[in-house]
Formats: sequence, C-alpha cells, structure tokens
Amino acid sequence: MFLQITVFLVETVVAFFVYLLLARFYFQLLRVPFRNQIGEFIMRTTSWIVLPARRLVPALAGLDVATWSAAWLLQALGLFIIYALRGWEFGSAPGIALGLLLGLALFDLLRFSIYLLVFALLMQAVLSWVNPHTPLGPAFDAFTRPFLRPIRRLVPPIANIDLSPLVLLVALQVVLIPLAHFRGLLAGLF
Repeated sequence: MFLQITVFLVETVVAFFVYLLLARFYFQLLRVPFRNQIGEFIMRTTSWIVLPARRLVPALAGLDVATWSAAWLLQALGLFIIYALRGWEFGSAPGIALGLLLGLALFDLLRFSIYLLVFALLMQAVLSWVNPHTPLGPAFDAFTRPFLRPIRRLVPPIANIDLSPLVLLVALQVVLIPLAHFRGLLAGLF
C-alpha cells in the first residue's frame, strides 16, 4: 500500500511539471500568447527549471530545446524513481537501462503532447459554448489552429457546424493506440 501511494505521488508530481514544460514548449513553438492566466501560470511554475536549463542547452533553429529537454529528463527521472521503488536493479546493465528509460520517457512525451492537444480542443469547444469571448479563447485557438487548418480544408462546415475538432479528436485517438502498444512493448523489457 505504501509503495502504491508513493508511486502515485511521484507519477502525479512529475506528470504535472512535465505537462507544464510541454505546454510552455508548444506555446513558444506555436506562438501562443503568454499574456493570459494559463500562460502566466505556466511561466511562473516552470521558470525554476527552464532558466537554468537554458544556460546549458541553447535554442536550436528557434526551438526552445532546453524546455523540451527538461521535460524529457524530468520524465525519465520520474520513471527511474518509479522503477527503483518497484525494486528494479539498474546496476547489471546501466547503459541499456538508461536507454530504455529515455525511450520510455520519449514515448510519454509524445503521448502527453497528444493529451495536451486533446485538452486544448475540448477546452476550446466548451468555452465556445459557455463563454465565447473569454480571454483564454485566443490561447486555445492559437494552440489548435495549426492542427485544425488542414482538416478544415478537407471537411468544410456543415450547416455552420465545424466538424474539424471531432475529426482531429478521432485521429488523435487512433494515433494513441499504436503509441500505447509500442510503449508497452518497450516497458515490457524492464
């Protein structure tokens, strides 16, 4: 029971910060404005890890590699702690174990990125129904627009109802299925 509680707490805390770091990375990549409640929250809760990381890892072609690397390493550290708590011995093949942890962390980042997009799509839909003029609306729109634009070209609105978010949600769920399968195969090597 104690092990289960500890693993849950480690997963929760690590995932919280990894999601925030990924959101910060994608906000910068997609040029989502930070001048809103979500953007300010993300900046304040992640600066403690991003600012020192930027001293070590420079930007590459306009990409904030430091933020993405921090998310990746933090997820790998979380996985290391979880597997160590469960009694996994890393000493017998540390290089292979490190490679597996980094690979699992990479699959998790891909999965978490898809979950962020799903969250943004759902929030955008809910806010458009409840309060279409909310200050958070432009942030969600900027986050989802690059993904919805190509779908909107293929699927025009029907009776003024935009089905592109629904099409994107279905496509994202389809992508998550093989991603979870391959991650499970990789995790089975532990």
